[in-house]
Amino acid sequence: QVQLAESGGGLVQPGGSLRLSCAASGSIVRINFMAWYRQAPGKQRELVAEIINGDSTNYADSVKGRFTISRDNAKTIVYLQMNSLKPEDTAIYYCNTREALYKWGQGTQVTVSS
Repeated sequence: QVQLAESGGGLVQPGGSLRLSCAASGSIVRINFMAWYRQAPGKQRELVAEIINGDSTNYADSVKGRFTISRDNAKTIVYLQMNSLKPEDTAIYYCNTREALYKWGQGTQVTVSS
């Protein structure tokens, strides 16, 4: 049973930065193919960033150049470094595999507001 726990969200002013963490417990088998998603009120959950085979990355156009996904090589933890945050980045952020194989965690709230 895999459990995902997101953390690191909070309230930040436009232009600020946050680093989100995703800790995975249990017998995770797709740790090298993890992704970050986000869901704003009234919107569908969308893919933000993904890490492929532990090193390659892909990003949504809306966050490219501002967000960076990375993985700890020794621990089952995935990070999302978010810089130059904009109000439109406000959402609940979730981690999972690209295929959404695991049960969704509670997510972590990111609010960008002045």
